[in-house]
Amino acid sequence: MSNAAETIQSDISNNDVVLFMKGTSQMPQCGFSSRIAGVLNYMGVAFKDVNVLDDGDIREGIKKFSDWPTIPQLYIKGEFVGGCDIVTEMVLSSELDTLLSDNGIAFSKEAADKVRETNQE
Repeated sequence: MSNAAETIQSDISNNDVVLFMKGTSQMPQCGFSSRIAGVLNYMGVAFKDVNVLDDGDIREGIKKFSDWPTIPQLYIKGEFVGGCDIVTEMVLSSELDTLLSDNGIAFSKEAADKVRETNQE
């Protein structure tokens, strides 16, 4: 296993929720990263943000690690959840609520409901 893969595995193993993103949760550097970080922050989910722009090995390594070509990437309890489109769909369908609840991860149900209410078509 490469150093990047070991670092990625360590982050995923040692944190309940990890978002590999461009930028940080407080200062995202792309719209997709901003969307996921914004929703997680709004819902009150504690998560580790990993800025892939700080380390090219991590940036390329996470794509190989998950066999997923794009960033951001969300992991919950060691499992790859998906990128921006998948996470957005999961928020809107309440699947993310269920995944967080099933894994004992605290979040604001009221905030999640408000996101869905605001995004109804």
